[in-house]
Amino acid sequence: MRPSPMAARAASGCSSAALAFFRLRPLARAARLAPAGRSAFGATAACRGRLVDSVLQELRSRRRVRVSARTGLQGTKELSDSKIEKRTIQKGLLLEFHKDSERSLLAVVERPDGKKNWVVTDQNGILSSIKPQQVTYVVPGTMDFDCSRIAEFLEKAQDLLDPTILECAWMELSEKDKSVTVEEFADIVYGSKESLESYCAHFLLSRDIVYFVKVESRGSSIYQPRPSSQVDELLRRKLAKEAADKELEEFVHLLKSAKALPLGSKPPKNSWLMEEKVKQKIESLQAYAVDACNDEQRRMAGNILKAMGFARTSSAALKLLINVGYFPVHVNLDLFRYDVQTTYTEKVLSVAEELLVDCPDSDKHVRKDLSNLRVYAIDVDEADELDDALSATRLPDGRIKVWIHVADPTCFLQPRSILDREAMHRGTSIFLPTATFPMFPERLAMNAMSLQQGTDCRSVSVSVILHPDGSIAEYSIENSVIKPTYMLTYEGATELLYMNLEEEEDLRILQEAASLRAQWRRSQGSIDTAMIEPRIKVANPDDPEPNINLYVEDQTNPAMQLVSEMMILCGEAVAAFGSDNNIPLPYRGHPQSNTAVSAFAYLPEGPARSVANISVLRAAEMDFRKPVAHGVLGIPGYVQFTSPIRRYVDLLAHYQVKAFLRGESPPYSAGDLEGMTFIASMHVKVARKLHSNSLRYWLLEYLRRQPKGRKYRALVLKFIKDRMATLLLVDVGIQVTTVVAAGKVGDEASVVVEMVRPRDDILSVMEIAQDMEE
Repeated sequence: MRPSPMAARAASGCSSAALAFFRLRPLARAARLAPAGRSAFGATAACRGRLVDSVLQELRSRRRVRVSARTGLQGTKELSDSKIEKRTIQKGLLLEFHKDSERSLLAVVERPDGKKNWVVTDQNGILSSIKPQQVTYVVPGTMDFDCSRIAEFLEKAQDLLDPTILECAWMELSEKDKSVTVEEFADIVYGSKESLESYCAHFLLSRDIVYFVKVESRGSSIYQPRPSSQVDELLRRKLAKEAADKELEEFVHLLKSAKALPLGSKPPKNSWLMEEKVKQKIESLQAYAVDACNDEQRRMAGNILKAMGFARTSSAALKLLINVGYFPVHVNLDLFRYDVQTTYTEKVLSVAEELLVDCPDSDKHVRKDLSNLRVYAIDVDEADELDDALSATRLPDGRIKVWIHVADPTCFLQPRSILDREAMHRGTSIFLPTATFPMFPERLAMNAMSLQQGTDCRSVSVSVILHPDGSIAEYSIENSVIKPTYMLTYEGATELLYMNLEEEEDLRILQEAASLRAQWRRSQGSIDTAMIEPRIKVANPDDPEPNINLYVEDQTNPAMQLVSEMMILCGEAVAAFGSDNNIPLPYRGHPQSNTAVSAFAYLPEGPARSVANISVLRAAEMDFRKPVAHGVLGIPGYVQFTSPIRRYVDLLAHYQVKAFLRGESPPYSAGDLEGMTFIASMHVKVARKLHSNSLRYWLLEYLRRQPKGRKYRALVLKFIKDRMATLLLVDVGIQVTTVVAAGKVGDEASVVVEMVRPRDDILSVMEIAQDMEE
């Protein structure tokens, strides 16, 4: 191929590098000859040496002697006013078209397709119908082009497609703010306007994002050099993008390598967080997986997923993070979604450790020694924080006296201290099937603050003497020391009750007191809300197939009813204490339902009636100055007091009561309590959501593992519409919805699981007809 006349005349005064400028692969080699440490795009000084001087001289000379506008350069205005030949599409032409938003292909026109479209054969040999607006360039001089030659054409083009051409051409053309057509650009840099050179010029200009901008198109494309300041900025962005693309490529390689490793050999989670650039990308994927990402994280995660061949969805991001070992299979995304604090700062931990070493008891001189009492602590078997226990005796007059002993964490704490504020902003301990996240640092909450069997424990004891009808005759609250005798599970306590042992007389008295209280509350209009509740403990949640231990609690269990009645009794006594002594407390109330309790008497006792009762309950209320009637419990006032280690609002009640017992003013006003309760309650709502979501996930995972076709006993709780009903799977404790052929609320049915997908929260069951069971 001949060099351009301009190049030939300029060659005599140019260096060998300048000569390379105008050969078949001109500017790439010129750029590579720049001094070490100088980029091809940044070698402005080198290009402006003798090379550019020669080019400028040649261009000026060429303009002076040009014989027609066809070989010269025109200004933008001249080109705008010129008549640009309009090439029409016709059979045999070689053209470029947009295949989709990311690909352009070469193709040969075969025939018309309707009034406007054309059938073409592209470079891959595929027939397509394209619209005129898809055409991006018609290659000149290609009438009757054979589609089998497209590959050869592209191969030859590769030798000429050197992007370094653009910078040198831009420097010359920007001097006079000159615009060029594609063919003129081809003639300048290649010395030819033939088909191949014109296509290469189009290819370079149309894909250039730095030096030239397309300013007009009327049959031909016109390109104008950008201002220097704009080029500098675009170059900066281009280099930044190239660096980012390289980082992305390296990160994707890491992901693919980790994905290919066997399960036991995946890199540990912390290895992804050691290098800042890797950490940003993995955290973007994590935020994308939990639908909690900002715009930058969304963009970054989308690019990563695309590079990995994944769809841009949160579920795809989660799958990828599991595949590379960053997340375990059963990761709880809610912990990230709700930004749950599962650890403590070093400062908080340090303060807690100091209290464990030295914590004098300011109430020691007024604590009543109750260590001679037989004390029963009854809770679930996996309880970590033990904060209440019970005692009882029968007085000489036949009345029953009970004690509700509550752990006394305030002896470790000061209102508004760092530990107190930490607890307020957690609101509650979080109990999940896989873990417990205590409201206080673990060693403090589960050891020093908790009641311990056989150990002298600081407590606040609420004692109550009952009338024969179960109402409160007398009460008192005092600082105490107790020594818990038994640490029982509900199942163990129930077994002791059934055994009716003579030496466990105190436990039988507690059961009698609970029975009196339940009867009295019913006479006051209390509503039965006892349900069947599931409990799950997962021993090794990070394993792909962890062990799932399911327990189904029937809240009508004698021991559970005993404990529940005593906790309600304690709350009523504390509310009365606050009212009698004008103490601001977080008083809880619940207005009576507009529907009479007797309205659902036709339903069988148990879950069906409880669901009906719950459905008509009114919203709960709170007051911080005086008690509010609690219609659901059937008592005149109620204060939560029995769980100060794991519920912040209970702790607030302890602060207030304990101050009164010391003869001091309460640390908080009613307004203070309202604001602090509001803050804590927001976190309590999150904790409840976490618990219910996690419990449901593991219940579904439990069902997923059961043998296909297993039958489950179900109880009809209510009908939603027609025969669509809500059922309770009695042996699992989960509610489901399906069509029931016959029966009424409270009846039993048998169902099988059709489909269960824990991660998608999908559970589908089908009723089994009676004849099918037989």
